[in-house]
Amino acid sequence: MLASMWWFFTLIMISSYTASLAAFLTIDKMDTPINNVEDLAKQTKIKYGAYEGGSTSSFFKDSNYSTYKRMWAAMSEWRPSVFTKSNDEGVERVLKGKRQYAFLMESTSITYEMARHCELMDIGSLIDSKGYGIAMPRDFPYRTMINEAILKLGENGKLLELKKSWWKSPNGTKCQSDESEKPANSNELGLPNVGGVFIVLMCGCGGSCFVAICEFLWNIRKVAIRERITLWEALVAEMKFAVNIFAVTKPVKIAKSSSASSNMEHRIGRAASTARSIVGSFLRLDVIDKLDKDQNTNNHSSNRKIN
Repeated sequence: MLASMWWFFTLIMISSYTASLAAFLTIDKMDTPINNVEDLAKQTKIKYGAYEGGSTSSFFKDSNYSTYKRMWAAMSEWRPSVFTKSNDEGVERVLKGKRQYAFLMESTSITYEMARHCELMDIGSLIDSKGYGIAMPRDFPYRTMINEAILKLGENGKLLELKKSWWKSPNGTKCQSDESEKPANSNELGLPNVGGVFIVLMCGCGGSCFVAICEFLWNIRKVAIRERITLWEALVAEMKFAVNIFAVTKPVKIAKSSSASSNMEHRIGRAASTARSIVGSFLRLDVIDKLDKDQNTNNHSSNRKIN
């Protein structure tokens, strides 16, 4: 019974976990249909664009990579136009597009806009990596000093502090990251969902233990009757046998009443043997007396004939 309840519990837990995992993967796939630029290029439902004449649109226009060339061709053919006159216009179009429009721009600008609009999210990794530079006249005398100052600001963490102070939302609001949103969106199994299975398991274990105790006590009663010993002696013997893991065979205990009966039978046997010996002696004595009487009779007969 205990093994049956354990197998039932295992079956229910595996089935619940499999169903929850399938639901989680389905919902996760529906929430994020696009994970990188390749996924964006393969579909046609969500349109995408960039700032017209900006560095991002120029990157796609001049790229020799097949995926980027295909994306540039699609952006050029779509009507109405997917290009915007500014980054702010692109952000506004994303906010009003109800997930039907994606705007491509520099990662620094995306981070800046995401700090002010919590509805925005970035997808995938960087497409390209370029650095920012400060334009200076040729042979500018302060170029070396400015380079050294920028390096020192980066080493002592001043640039990071400036980025946090300027990139932070002016009203002080802080958007939640994707990692913090995932636990709320995912359908994970909690204790209330599978609590009934644990209750069934505990009830089954309790019932199994009760049945096992009843069987153990019934077996002790049978042993006590068979061996003609008390219930306590049978209980102690069975417990010792159960605790001893090295015991293979169970020793048989000869009851005291059995020993007494054996002694009594032995005494009765000896008494019967003695009685038989005495009776035999009496029989032999009777035979001797009879022989003596016959001999005396014969002697008397002989004497008479002689006379």
